[in-house]
Amino acid sequence: MKHLILFAWLLFTSEVQSLEIIAGDFAELNGVEVPRAQRHEDGPRVNRNTYEKRQKRSKDGEDEEEEDYADDQVIIQSYKVKSIITSRFAETVFSTKVRNKESSAQNVEFNLKIPKGAYITNFTMTVNDITFVGSVQEKNLARRLYEEARTQGKAAGIIRTYGREMEHFKADVNVPGGSKISFELYCQELLQRRLGFYEQVIVLQPGSLVRQFQVDVYIFEPQGIAFLETHHKLGAQFDGLIHITKGENKAHLTFKPTVDQQRKCPDCHDTAIDGSIVVKYDVKRELNGGALQISDGYFVHFFAPVNLPPLLKNIIFVIDVSGSMWGIKMKQTVEAMATILDDLRPQDQFTIIDFNHNIRFWSQYLVPATPVQIAEAKKYIENIQPNGGTNINEAILSAIQILTHADIHGQLDPRSVSLIIMVSDGDPTVGEIKLSTIQKNVRRHMQENFSLFCLGIGFDVDYDFLERIALENRGEARRIQANVNASSQLKDFYEEVATPLLRQIEMHYGGENVTDVTQKTFDKYFSGSELIIAGRLTNKDPSILQSLVTANSANSDLRLEVESPTDELDKILAKHQYVLPHFTKQLWAFLTIQQLLADRALAQSGIQKRNITSRILALALIHQFVTPVTSMLVESKETGQRLLADSPRDTRNGCCTGTPIIGKKIPSISIPKPNGVFPTAAAQKAPELMILDRTPVTSVDNDPHFIIHLPKSKQVVCFNIDPQPGKILSLVSDPIKGIAINGKVISGKKAKNGKLNTYFGIIGLHFTKLDLSFEISTEKILLKDGIQKTLLRWSENAMLTHANFVIKVKRNTNVTITMDRDMVFLILLHRVWKNHPTNVDFLGFYTPPTNTFSTSVHGLIGQFTHEPEVNVYNVYASSDSNNPQATMEVKGHKITVTRGVQKDYRTDTVNGTNIHCWFIHNSGKGFIDGHFKDYLVPHLHSFLKRP
Repeated sequence: MKHLILFAWLLFTSEVQSLEIIAGDFAELNGVEVPRAQRHEDGPRVNRNTYEKRQKRSKDGEDEEEEDYADDQVIIQSYKVKSIITSRFAETVFSTKVRNKESSAQNVEFNLKIPKGAYITNFTMTVNDITFVGSVQEKNLARRLYEEARTQGKAAGIIRTYGREMEHFKADVNVPGGSKISFELYCQELLQRRLGFYEQVIVLQPGSLVRQFQVDVYIFEPQGIAFLETHHKLGAQFDGLIHITKGENKAHLTFKPTVDQQRKCPDCHDTAIDGSIVVKYDVKRELNGGALQISDGYFVHFFAPVNLPPLLKNIIFVIDVSGSMWGIKMKQTVEAMATILDDLRPQDQFTIIDFNHNIRFWSQYLVPATPVQIAEAKKYIENIQPNGGTNINEAILSAIQILTHADIHGQLDPRSVSLIIMVSDGDPTVGEIKLSTIQKNVRRHMQENFSLFCLGIGFDVDYDFLERIALENRGEARRIQANVNASSQLKDFYEEVATPLLRQIEMHYGGENVTDVTQKTFDKYFSGSELIIAGRLTNKDPSILQSLVTANSANSDLRLEVESPTDELDKILAKHQYVLPHFTKQLWAFLTIQQLLADRALAQSGIQKRNITSRILALALIHQFVTPVTSMLVESKETGQRLLADSPRDTRNGCCTGTPIIGKKIPSISIPKPNGVFPTAAAQKAPELMILDRTPVTSVDNDPHFIIHLPKSKQVVCFNIDPQPGKILSLVSDPIKGIAINGKVISGKKAKNGKLNTYFGIIGLHFTKLDLSFEISTEKILLKDGIQKTLLRWSENAMLTHANFVIKVKRNTNVTITMDRDMVFLILLHRVWKNHPTNVDFLGFYTPPTNTFSTSVHGLIGQFTHEPEVNVYNVYASSDSNNPQATMEVKGHKITVTRGVQKDYRTDTVNGTNIHCWFIHNSGKGFIDGHFKDYLVPHLHSFLKRP
């Protein structure tokens, strides 16, 4: 199949009077473009004969030259790339300076490759002291001004970018004798997180030796940089020339080869630089609710939770086996499928459909991904012989029918995800071949809880159709290049969707303070990816912005809260040199345009499409993005001459692929109604929790101090114990109800007033009948349901609904666990400053007397659920007049007690609230059954063994 690649050849005379367009016709051979005519090398290409060395330095150092060449006609003085990345948003500037030292004009090419997801924001060019400056205009207006320049005989040209993985930007300029020419191209892109990292690719193809060759990448991430690595595809001779300086939040990568280091060989006159530098990194994530960054009147919410159990998958692979798949395409598809099938979990369900003009099923029903079934599926795929036509319509409908049948018969876990992954290399040729009808058929039969992913192999397939049908059905499309890497591309894509962690994700933001929020509902979240939401603040100075995330995980309903001050990030950015101060504003516009383009592709009517186009245009003009509805007019104010930098054709497969949208059909960006902080039904349906901050409770806190409320006798009794660090004490043990609550003891850093204090550092709650447990430490809150684990952090507000439990985390304060709405437990967190000389972080445990345990309940706290009779009498003054003493009769014992004060920290975690109580001496002897050492258990989830 032939592809037309349009390059702008800017041909200038010494007076810069002429410009013409040349279209290059390319053929595709085995997935590789090959020109029908001689291809030029990429980068600024110069004509040269032999080279001789000499040293020369400029006055200001900008044009400092390591070498000059006596026979060079055109010298590339500099080739520089500077990329500034701030919170995943990157602005990259490509600049080149060329000097023609001869008296006659010489040709030079300016050739760059930029990422497909990037928008060009500016292009400037200076020729013979005439500067052309770019400005983004509405496409038709820019074309009209360009045509006027042509008809008047002035410089006129069109610059288009086309490509596959990268966009090609190319200009050929005739440089007047003795003059210089310089180019600068600006582009902006949002780096996408895939497979657990962000990646930026910088293609370097100068075409000639360069005196000043330099690449700089500056990264600033307020969350902190978790890891950073780089590699190059330039050849072994450049190993060790990329230098990285990394700090906590920022990093600098530089690549600055000398002329000799650029040579293909010591005596060669050609450059060896022809490849790319790849930068990979990820950020630190302390909050599962995400990072909320506010600057310049805009906010961005980065959501990428970790430590969540995977959702079960119901997956149907739909594979095109028509005649065009014969050979390398089928071989690589089989190779990829072998790896993909091995990656399925035994709990997943799957089947395979292969289609040409007929539809065949490996199994007409979903089957579990056991080793036996996986082996049989591999054999089936290996025996496929491609032939015949392509019946896409029937293949997709058959997959939907299998999932629908399984859903009707209760074979799909309600918390699982159902995916259809279709691999095809061509347009439909059999059955229903009208693309719009296929799209309608799929839309009509597809269930709301199913998703369709389309992988188009090669370039005969109508990728725009695959993308529309995938986006409309909560999926994504991906183009797979039909070359030797096709297998790895298929496997990489599957890996991106192999581990779904959340379903039905909704984001809610702070009421009347927020407007124009981008997509905030998502069908699924996959491990290793990231959801990004942006919006504007109606008031630039609210002190705090809040967000609420609700979602369904494998075993729970999540509710996560995040808040962030609105003035903090601006202060941080002001302290750094290599940052983008307006990144939130540009990122919001970038993301909004991407989502509107996707919405436009799915528009059902002409008027709807026109309305969306108007909104895209307005944003693109304000933020100076070259999009499918805008072009860049490049003109000189001195001469009135004009050039036109045009955009790709109107498709998300062009330069503007942008953020993959995996979720529901993208809603229009509109101002939400101010309905309170979180104006959503989901927020209104939050589970009600029992209030513990005002009711009398039994507790253990501090060093460990026990406070026992006895409502029948209207007494409060206290006692302390002094266990050894590392020991585990039974707090509540109810074998009939299957509830065990234990605490692990930790110690302070060193003795205080001659005593080494001890505290509870971990609280374990185990519910044996549900095979469910909680392990709460000063670092994290871990829920274990069988083999599945869910991690919550103290550093964020969160709510988790799991089975008949509701777990609510109040940031850095406490966690409340409510069971069946009639049992509740509160674990309180005490933080000390990091370098405290003696104290450590510790926990307190609180439980109300209303908790319904069985008659067999015991433990240091549990034994008082069934209140013993207590009689206090003979109150008399002690040596301390503030603390009278008395006699207490309890459990057949007469013991001396002292009136004292203990602390309840529920409402004041620092100072506590004074609770007056009768204090039992000698570690509660006589009040508790036996000795406190009798309550030692071997594990956090052990039940107390009673004699």
